[in-house]
Amino acid sequence: MSTETLQFKTELKQLLHLIIHSLYSHKDIFLRELISNASDAIDTIRFESLTKPELLEDNAEWKIKLIPDEKAGTLTVSDNGVGMSKDSIVEHLGTIAKSGTRVFLENLKRADVKERPELIGQFGVGFYSSFMVADKVTVVSRTAGSKSDGVRWESDGQGEFTVEAVEKESRGTDVILHVREEDRHFLQAWELRQIVKKYSDFVEHPIVIDVEKDEDGKKTTVEETLNSRKAIWLRPKAQITPEEYNEFYKHLSHDYENAAKTIHYTAEGVIEFRALLYIPTHRPLDLMWGDSKKGLHLYIQRVFIMDDCEALLPSYLRFVRGVVDSPDLPLNVSREILQQSAPLEKIKSNLANKVLSTLDEMKRKEYDAYVTFYKELGVFLKEGVSQDWSNRERLADLLLFESTKTEAGTFTDLGQYVERMPADQKEIYYLIGEGRELIEQSPYLEGFKAKGQEVLLLTDPIDEFVAGALTEYKGKRLKAADKGEQDQAAIDEDKKKQFQPLLDYMKERSARSRMSACRTGSRRVRRAWSPTRGPWAPTWNG
Repeated sequence: MSTETLQFKTELKQLLHLIIHSLYSHKDIFLRELISNASDAIDTIRFESLTKPELLEDNAEWKIKLIPDEKAGTLTVSDNGVGMSKDSIVEHLGTIAKSGTRVFLENLKRADVKERPELIGQFGVGFYSSFMVADKVTVVSRTAGSKSDGVRWESDGQGEFTVEAVEKESRGTDVILHVREEDRHFLQAWELRQIVKKYSDFVEHPIVIDVEKDEDGKKTTVEETLNSRKAIWLRPKAQITPEEYNEFYKHLSHDYENAAKTIHYTAEGVIEFRALLYIPTHRPLDLMWGDSKKGLHLYIQRVFIMDDCEALLPSYLRFVRGVVDSPDLPLNVSREILQQSAPLEKIKSNLANKVLSTLDEMKRKEYDAYVTFYKELGVFLKEGVSQDWSNRERLADLLLFESTKTEAGTFTDLGQYVERMPADQKEIYYLIGEGRELIEQSPYLEGFKAKGQEVLLLTDPIDEFVAGALTEYKGKRLKAADKGEQDQAAIDEDKKKQFQPLLDYMKERSARSRMSACRTGSRRVRRAWSPTRGPWAPTWNG
């Protein structure tokens, strides 16, 4: 077949410039996209070979190879996946967002195939991110069959592409990027390692690169695998040791301590996702100074999408660290921004429920560990009381407070408070102040102590907002001890008991003073009756 020049479809001509220059926020994403496409191509042929083993051509050692050539200024991303024919390469690479994977899955659905490979999207929009770093891209591909069935596709991204038949030794696809001069740093092995580690470390298939090694004075070329491939969240829990969980947590969070709790969760059904979440023992570093909005790490079939996905958990649970991997979440066209959707809200709700259930179990079964956690991170749960109305009472169950019936430094919760309430008490009382010692000196507590009623001592600045948002707990209204009418009789009786010794002392002193005065007055009266002074004329000489 002679070289054939074709025009991109109209919509691609209109949008290609936008894709290259504006769609992606970081140039290095091009490698993530090409590796994702290569991984999908391998998954597709691996699935199809289950019923057609001849497609393998004795080539089932799956791998994705990066071949940088500094002299030629090219970077090749090669795979031994399903490959493309002339028709499919024109269809896939000549139309924007024409995903081979999407068509493949639609065909499976029509065939009523229950078990499908989980794919991201072969040669969709991501392929065109190549033009961010390349002024020309060449694709050489072949499906299973004859060596002469290969096809070469080439374009500078300006509006047209060429297609010609070529021979290709092996099945699969080679994407060759002719890298611009200013982007030649992407040809350095160390930079490729970093990009793979960042975006594709958990891709199932090995991503390899040739490196030179000096062994016994002889230089040899060996393949080095760049990705760990250990997506711990995809493995069964029974196969993972506590040490492996802790190692991954420290890698993920840069924490020096083990997590307080690990949540390994798989959801199946209407919405599918896997989650590996960690509840830290102490406040994460990014929340230590300031108020970071860093969220969970989002992956789609092992491929890293973003490390600050706030939308997967309510903001008050932003201290949770972990990974969520789901094929069902819709991304924007550049796969960098998560779109609001029903599946997203479902995942968010499930994850929040799982975290709150874990904290509740921790509080019931590992109280000391929960108190340690709460002293560090309880303020975020308090924040949730005013934010998450659907989980308000569950959050209230997790709150801890000091009270007039707890020793300094020890806590009670609202459930225990209600159990201890006298039968005639209808409200939960609290008093807000800057510290326990100051609150305990408040005269407002006197009447409650007299009646044996417990008062919660709220010393955290956020507690006033918590009390205002919670308003009631299990039918008992929360009421400030320093607001509203109080039982004056009880207060008077308490004051009487408190000051009774002083009153008794003052009464005794007063009685003694009166008796002394009377004795002194009698003597003076007697002196006034002296016979030498004449008639009876008593005089008080006070």
